[in-house]
Amino acid sequence: MSASRDPLLQPFSLGNLTLKNRIVSAAHEPAYSEDGMPKGRYRLYHEAKARGGMAMTMVGGSAVVAPDSPPAFGNLLLYKDEIVPWLSELADAVHHYDCAIMCQVTHLGRRTRYNAGDWLPVIAASGLREPAHRAFPKVAEKHDLERIAKAYADGAARCQAAGLDGIEIEAYGHFFDGFLSPWTNRRDDAWGGELTNRLRFPLMVIDAVRAAVGPEFLVGIRLVVDELLPHGLGRDEGLEVCRLLEQGGAIDFLNVIRGHIDSDAGLAEVIPNMGAATAPHLAFVGEVKRATGLPVLHASRINDVATARYAIREGLLDLVGMVRAHMAEPNIAALIESGEEERIRPCVGAGYCIDGIYENGAAYCIHNPATGREESLPHVIARDVDAPRHVVVVGAGPAGLEAARASAERGHRVTLLEANDVAGGQVRIASLLERRREMLGITEWRLAECQRLGTTLQFNCYAEAEDVLALEPDVVILATGGLPQVHPQLESGEPLVQSSWDALADPIHAGERVLVFDDHGGHPALSAAEHLITHGAHVHIATPERTLGIEVGGTNFPAYFQAFDRGGAEIHLNRILRRVESTPDGLQASLTSPYCSDTLQTLSVDRVIVEHGTAPLDELYFALKPLSSNGGELDIDAFIAHAPQAKRTNPQGRFQLFRIGDAVASRNVHAAVYDGLRLALGL
Repeated sequence: MSASRDPLLQPFSLGNLTLKNRIVSAAHEPAYSEDGMPKGRYRLYHEAKARGGMAMTMVGGSAVVAPDSPPAFGNLLLYKDEIVPWLSELADAVHHYDCAIMCQVTHLGRRTRYNAGDWLPVIAASGLREPAHRAFPKVAEKHDLERIAKAYADGAARCQAAGLDGIEIEAYGHFFDGFLSPWTNRRDDAWGGELTNRLRFPLMVIDAVRAAVGPEFLVGIRLVVDELLPHGLGRDEGLEVCRLLEQGGAIDFLNVIRGHIDSDAGLAEVIPNMGAATAPHLAFVGEVKRATGLPVLHASRINDVATARYAIREGLLDLVGMVRAHMAEPNIAALIESGEEERIRPCVGAGYCIDGIYENGAAYCIHNPATGREESLPHVIARDVDAPRHVVVVGAGPAGLEAARASAERGHRVTLLEANDVAGGQVRIASLLERRREMLGITEWRLAECQRLGTTLQFNCYAEAEDVLALEPDVVILATGGLPQVHPQLESGEPLVQSSWDALADPIHAGERVLVFDDHGGHPALSAAEHLITHGAHVHIATPERTLGIEVGGTNFPAYFQAFDRGGAEIHLNRILRRVESTPDGLQASLTSPYCSDTLQTLSVDRVIVEHGTAPLDELYFALKPLSSNGGELDIDAFIAHAPQAKRTNPQGRFQLFRIGDAVASRNVHAAVYDGLRLALGL
């Protein structure tokens, strides 16, 4: 489709603002703030997306307007005057690329904790605890409402003073919509009961904001129109709220949300990950759009261009929010315009970004390590090599493919050797769970890029030292990954146990009794257990941890637990696998407690699966190490700085040797691609 006819690239008038296309990044908080301010890291992240061609970016996902709304996940502190110059610098950077910018403003209400910020009580419409953040809120009094409404207005005025194009009021799961929902508003005073009463505080806020910023400044609302809760805000009342807001004339657009976020299970439906339907709320958003004359924006798992284009073409919305898609690829609009849509790095829906806010302290894309690191890493790698070298990469998993891609982008000649007949490494194993098949996008995109760049690919090549030496390399990068390792506290029965790889790859018999012992805490064991259950096995899951899947984030574990509940999995916490013995009835697994030495639990099963990460597959590394010029040593300081690797410890060495990813130590996909990229930048 030509750019002139592409629905996504058509301009759109939003109030007095003309947006150059229909692609936006909806508000979200990646936790890149510093001291509650949008400083350099925050600015560069949004600037990269603006440079990539989108029409508008929304910052400050849940920027808080008052001290009794303490930051729960890196929120911007919009109640401080010092934020204005930082927002102004950010706005100027984004506007430079003809990209509009807005800020989402909120009071978190009960969606935070009291033991953060200034240690003030959490406050809400009613004293109903939010399961996700666990605080018991104070019931807001009239003077609180007046103070908080003014705080919204003051926050909006700071955004206007900074030169932003508008604001968006957050109204799902926060203080504002806590009054709208009959589930969270249990009041029996003038602020509760009938919809007209429940609307009083939201309208007070909107009126205060509009009075503070005037009629020209854009004011929108990210509104939950149907909470999908038995006693919550339902479709009919939600549509009535939309109509009343339109009639009031103070709101310029609606950003439509469906669902509730007060629990991990609810959040995982509002912001679905891989395995969920694409754009699951899109039809409902179209219904909202038909019921109101306000411009409509929506963002929820619209992570591919085809779906985004369909949504605009069919009139289901006016602006399409693609947040996670732009974390994977900030240049979506530019690549569409240049006719290179197939080169867009795909969002695979792993949820590593949103879960990482809590797990890693910041949002990182599972396979774009430059996101959030724009100050030091490029999204587009420059061809900057004056003297190309021959780089031989062994292993076509995520680490090896990234090293090969980035090296070739810079201008090196690259040969990639892979033992199997296909690329993918452990990503291919992870994708054997049907729900996680999108993981293949991580390696398939890199393989396509390597082919485009002219990389020499050799499959079915289990490389020995002489195979590598015959290629006369200047640099050898070993991304050979690892092999499953057995739990070190297993006293006997090692030959009787299998790995999570076996559970995913081997045939499963209906009714088979399986113990999955997870001493990893991440996805592998849970994926194996879910795969076994979906194929009819009866599964026990044991872990020495106090909770299952301790390293699996809040938007990811609900899908696992849904499968476990449906399949009747039996879960055993605080258990260590000690012995596995063969019996006439199959296998007997002995489990003990890390807290009570007298505890002994035995299970009779047909298979025992042990997940304890991987041990490096490093024979080739040690065979080549004495022949290398650097003895296999990585200059860590240069690696961190993405500077040239210049160590020379063996004058007779003919090539540099490095290993990355799980060939060094058992880690995850993000660590693997991050290794591959920053090593390639230092060649």
